[in-house]
Amino acid sequence: MSAPTPKPSVSEREARQVAEAAREQDWRKPSFAKELFLGRFRLDLIHPHPMPPDEDAQRGEEFLAKLRDFCETKIDSARIEREAKIPDEVIKGLKELGALGMKIDTKYGGLGLTQVYYNKALALAGSANPAIGALLSAHQSIGVPQPLKIFGTQEQKDAFLPRCARTDITAFLLTEPDVGSDPARMAMAAVPDGEDYVLDGVKLWTTNGVVADLLVVMARVPKSEGHKGGITAFVVEAASEGITVENRNAFMGLRGLENGVTRFHRVRVPAANRIGPEGAGLKIALTTLNTGRLSLPAMCVGAGKWCLKIAREWSAAREQWGKPVAFHEAVGSKISFIAATTFALEAVLDLSSQMADEDRNDIRIEAALAKLYGSEMAWLMADELVQIRGGRGFETAESLAARGERAVPAEQVLRDLRINRIFEGSTEIMHLLIAREAVDAHLKVAGDLIDPDKTLSDKARAGARAGGFYARWLPKLVAGPGQLPRSYAEFHPTGHADLSGHLRYVERSARKLARSTFYAMSRWQGKMETKQGFLGRVVDIGAELFAMSAACVRAELLRTTEDHGREAYQLADVFCRQARIRADELFDRLWTNTDDLDRKVVKGVLSGTYTWLESGVVDPSGDGPWIADTKLPETPRPDVRRVIKEG
Repeated sequence: MSAPTPKPSVSEREARQVAEAAREQDWRKPSFAKELFLGRFRLDLIHPHPMPPDEDAQRGEEFLAKLRDFCETKIDSARIEREAKIPDEVIKGLKELGALGMKIDTKYGGLGLTQVYYNKALALAGSANPAIGALLSAHQSIGVPQPLKIFGTQEQKDAFLPRCARTDITAFLLTEPDVGSDPARMAMAAVPDGEDYVLDGVKLWTTNGVVADLLVVMARVPKSEGHKGGITAFVVEAASEGITVENRNAFMGLRGLENGVTRFHRVRVPAANRIGPEGAGLKIALTTLNTGRLSLPAMCVGAGKWCLKIAREWSAAREQWGKPVAFHEAVGSKISFIAATTFALEAVLDLSSQMADEDRNDIRIEAALAKLYGSEMAWLMADELVQIRGGRGFETAESLAARGERAVPAEQVLRDLRINRIFEGSTEIMHLLIAREAVDAHLKVAGDLIDPDKTLSDKARAGARAGGFYARWLPKLVAGPGQLPRSYAEFHPTGHADLSGHLRYVERSARKLARSTFYAMSRWQGKMETKQGFLGRVVDIGAELFAMSAACVRAELLRTTEDHGREAYQLADVFCRQARIRADELFDRLWTNTDDLDRKVVKGVLSGTYTWLESGVVDPSGDGPWIADTKLPETPRPDVRRVIKEG
């Protein structure tokens, strides 16, 4: 029996340095969201709304038509939920349809869809069954195709992308049993040995890992002569000797998800399969996620559309006290929230996706905001749908059908959506990631002032830089177009709701948010990074402002190009009014909150001060460690990897 792989011992500061080194340092392109956090409302970066070329739209619509037919005729969502797996014939059909290669260039056998149409396809497939959306998303958004597209050599692209486009399912392996959002502690080893690397370790929550043919694996290369070392990315054949899928994990939702625990024991990987240089693994992972994160809000948009459909149909059919429940205000407000929020989420998704396709803007913050906002709001919409449905919302679709009613899987959607607040960066991590990007300009000019490791001369130079920057920047936060009653007048066309006032609110609020951030940095300085409650609210305000902007721009696009302009303006108006209430509350909570008291209570909880409060219950949890031991077991566990049958 081998000893457990030693985990690197790192301090909090060292962990932050690893994360900082992995993030993109420069801003070579403009960013609407970055400017928004700096108090500059750059409407010109998103309006007029960018549009896809006609040929891209035609290709995308043709595939969506085929995919819709497949989803309606070949996918039995109830069966997937019942059997907790996607049938082989469904996966085979998706391959034949070309769904594995939606984002892969046509020269490698893919469909070459744009980000916009890829997301529309995910929303459609995910509405048929969320596990199918997850399968396709994990394969293309973070699996082998995306990192190879950005960082792979031509030889790697030629070797792997044709397989990914038609036959091979891929997975992304980063998380370990004791390593989540702190990759500095990664224990998976990749030891150089001649022309190969030898991989040892365990990866957890490997979405698609149970059925994958190819894996992207992050592992730590030890520093040695001729080797820079560091966390490094590899393409690995899933059938390689020494790889064992030790468990297929089961969850509260996404029951068809092929997610497992994968062990690597002396697995040899050719050096030619290394993606990028040694030590670039985390940067590759984060860059991949910049647009990869858009897959989750895509499926959240699909869920919102379904929630709206069910809410409309049920609330019209169900009567209480002489009228449909939709016309009772307590229920009607929920329906309005679902409708307005679905409109806004689609606006955020389409805008971010089209900007990704155009590649004129840096969308790292926009994509992160879309993931954060989409996952949180979709969960709320599903929760409201369950409430609207009452007891039927809590009842399973199978039970409803058994007693003769429509099999509406509202409770399943609620369960399935819950993971999106954790997948690909939990809400808490997204708050920190976005906050770091939001204050990047401040840290560039004044970061040395609050860095305890910097010398006095470094701090003096930083003081001079900061003085010049803030002398130019702060006066611009005092006044702006948001205070002029005629600003953004084109968003108040005759016969439509007035959206111009909402854009003036966004402009004023952006400046207010920037002033608040500056004040907080001045007040807390080096302790700012510990004020996670404050930073989270700053990001949430920014998300509301971004969503309002996207909703208004989309409404204007629909007014000028389609038949639903008046209705779109109405939905955007309602959404913005709801978002303003949320944003105003968040502004109040920046400075009026219980953060300090919460920290004191947490210390008391962990020290055992309140254990008396836990009395009077029994704990049904089983025995075992909180975190599984990753050492190689004396008796090898059976390999539960599932090979998809092609026949």
